[in-house]
Amino acid sequence: MSAELAHNPPENVSEALSVKAVSSDVQLQGVDIIQTDDVDWGYLNPLRGDKSPGAANLWGDRTKDTATGMLVRFKKGFSSPPHIHNITYRGIVINGLLHNDDPTAARMWMPTGSYWTQPAGENHITAADGESNLIYLEIDRGPYLVKPSNQAFNNGEAPINLHANNLVWQPYGAGKRAFLWGNTSKGEINGSLIKLPAGFAGQLISSAQEFRAVVITGQLGLVDSHLVDSHLVDSHLVDGNNAKVGHANKMRSLAPGSYFGADQSNNYKLRSAQETILYIRTDGHLMLNSSN
Repeated sequence: MSAELAHNPPENVSEALSVKAVSSDVQLQGVDIIQTDDVDWGYLNPLRGDKSPGAANLWGDRTKDTATGMLVRFKKGFSSPPHIHNITYRGIVINGLLHNDDPTAARMWMPTGSYWTQPAGENHITAADGESNLIYLEIDRGPYLVKPSNQAFNNGEAPINLHANNLVWQPYGAGKRAFLWGNTSKGEINGSLIKLPAGFAGQLISSAQEFRAVVITGQLGLVDSHLVDSHLVDSHLVDGNNAKVGHANKMRSLAPGSYFGADQSNNYKLRSAQETILYIRTDGHLMLNSSN
């Protein structure tokens, strides 16, 4: 993983994103959707048992040599002993207050929407101070292991702690984008935060062969005319419109910590009554089309 915030930011926003008409009927192809309430919780560090933060894979498998995205939850007052990891990871705060730094560093509490990287081999601690604390953690390869500080090494990367107030948001079609890491050339993996305004209704068109999205804040409505299960809700539950809607306009309501992704191109029809932030990992260009 590159520890640079903007190694290759997009040179031409219009090339990556445009505004067009939105199709009224969307069928998602090969999409995995995971609700926050449906994840399978285990321990981030099984050797510490219930003293460890909880962890749940959203995609991939943190115990294997593969890229993985997971949720991690911490109890209020949690503070880890000094330790290192065998691999570099990225973290984004979904809820609560998190601190991640050298063992002797003063506490810098990072709120919802903050981003950090933890280089492999660097000694550090992690602490949490919210009533509830939830983050999205991502690795480019595994397994994710916790090791003692006396095995520390320098892998050449520098850590990043980016408070949510210091994110740089750029206009991005109908929304805004804060570029975090990677290379935006086609076929290269990168990560960004995408902010949808309150009242957004539109379509996110992905040409990617790897697309992973996690809801960080807000409440997202994801429409699929062929989705039928207990998570489907009428549009007015998400977009504030009290009009009755047909089955083709029903959607899955995704709370913070929920995930959707696919290993092929797709058109995602989205709605949000309130401002909503998504973290998106992708290797292809995106187009955010507004129907407003």
